[in-house]
Amino acid sequence: MSAAALSFELDEPVLLTGAGSPVRIEPLADGRRRVVVQDASALYGACPECTTSYPAALIREIYETKGSYVCDEIRRDEDPGYVEHSIRHEIFGYIDPAQFAGKRVLDFGCGSGASTMVLCRLLPRCELVGVDLEERLLRLARLRALHFNRQDVRFLRSPSGEMFPEGLGRFDYIILAAVYEHLLPRERRALLPRLWERLKPGGVLFLNQTPHRYSPLEWHTTGLPLINYLPDGLALRAARRFSRNVPPDATWEQLLREGIRGATVGEILGTLRSCGMPVLLEPRPELGDQIDLWYGKLSRRDAPIKRAARTVLKCLKPLGGIHLIPHLALAIRKQA
Repeated sequence: MSAAALSFELDEPVLLTGAGSPVRIEPLADGRRRVVVQDASALYGACPECTTSYPAALIREIYETKGSYVCDEIRRDEDPGYVEHSIRHEIFGYIDPAQFAGKRVLDFGCGSGASTMVLCRLLPRCELVGVDLEERLLRLARLRALHFNRQDVRFLRSPSGEMFPEGLGRFDYIILAAVYEHLLPRERRALLPRLWERLKPGGVLFLNQTPHRYSPLEWHTTGLPLINYLPDGLALRAARRFSRNVPPDATWEQLLREGIRGATVGEILGTLRSCGMPVLLEPRPELGDQIDLWYGKLSRRDAPIKRAARTVLKCLKPLGGIHLIPHLALAIRKQA
């Protein structure tokens, strides 16, 4: 698809069908488009509508790839309170963006390229490479780069979940955003050391937006409390029986792929120690510790409850250094 094809004007509303709930695209007077997902209330987590600068052709491509979650996918790029908010807190909370200038940055598990496009806007001039397993998502990522005229970004396909594209090279920074929890246990053990090998000495591996394995509420996949403390077999049965997000015939491997088991700091560092001495970084001093970093990212909604949660987490921290935050936001340096 050419840049011209992506930028054609939309003169009247269009209804998209076939890839999920029908989606209506309406042209607005300011040149943007309003996207409305019909029957979105019946879809778990689906954003019902959004306003976007994306051309109609790109919206159609997103719909055909992402189905009813088209608005959520658009918001990942355009809403500063979404992926951009996470990057500002969970990456720039450790490393000042100026330090990325002239460096090689790998967005591993980039999916359809929303996070890569956000990184393009936030980082100074650097070499960005996005890698993913699914060609259909990478096609959408390349269309996004075409829309933004980002000729300095490359998107490559991995041959498998445990291997890299040929000629990938080494990087100063590697980012796994909302990726690690979707890896199967064997893939985690195989992939992390290989990623570590691709990191230059002194480089930093960022691993964020991954649920904590022992969070009291498993919010990512099932939405159920205490399921993180059940053995695998019982967790599967509970998920099938009580979670409206899990079909009754779901397999354990499917739930692992969806991200049900999260991760811990100990698991990640333990895997990396097999190939070196990783150094777990603390957030920049003015931001406090990892608990403060998590708390600072939260919205003001239900502020008293969140303050209480932060107080509880701070009290638990001295007990063996526990950081029982709902999701991990780690920066790990490779010793030079």
